[in-house]
Amino acid sequence: MAYFYFDSAIQKEQSATSVLGALLKQVVGGFTQIPGKIMDAFRRHKKFVGGRKLQLPEIVKMLGSFSSTQPTFFCLDAVDECAAPDRAKILLSLKEISKASPTSRVFLTGRPYVGGEVGKRLSEGVVLVSICPPRSDIVQFIQTKLEEDTTLDEMDERLEAEIVEKIPETFSDM
Repeated sequence: MAYFYFDSAIQKEQSATSVLGALLKQVVGGFTQIPGKIMDAFRRHKKFVGGRKLQLPEIVKMLGSFSSTQPTFFCLDAVDECAAPDRAKILLSLKEISKASPTSRVFLTGRPYVGGEVGKRLSEGVVLVSICPPRSDIVQFIQTKLEEDTTLDEMDERLEAEIVEKIPETFSDM
């Protein structure tokens, strides 16, 4: 199993190459010995002045090859927080990896607006599941947060009731 959590605050650091490189590192970490293909690739790149990182096509090829030797699950959380150009590259790369390794499985989470892109870019075998909490859970969460409020003087019962009524309505539209 290899996983990655996207964070919109550090999008620039989460390029397609770095994300898939992180997944490759986790997959390789599951082996008792580093595969020769990895060692050879790093030796080749070390010969360049100042060294050179693996490129995206190399990482994708290795992930497809290594994950084909055993069932592998790739879990990427909050895909909507990935920059759109990198998200496109990542999804297309995951499609390539899946083709090279039929025993691989991809699990993605994200806000509803990326569902169409995920479906189009990964195409075959994609199952989109929409998950939305019931209104009662949202209300309970809001009430808990209101109870933890440290500025009690600024909140009256009318405002609190309005918050508990309006926020769940807005949330259900997301």
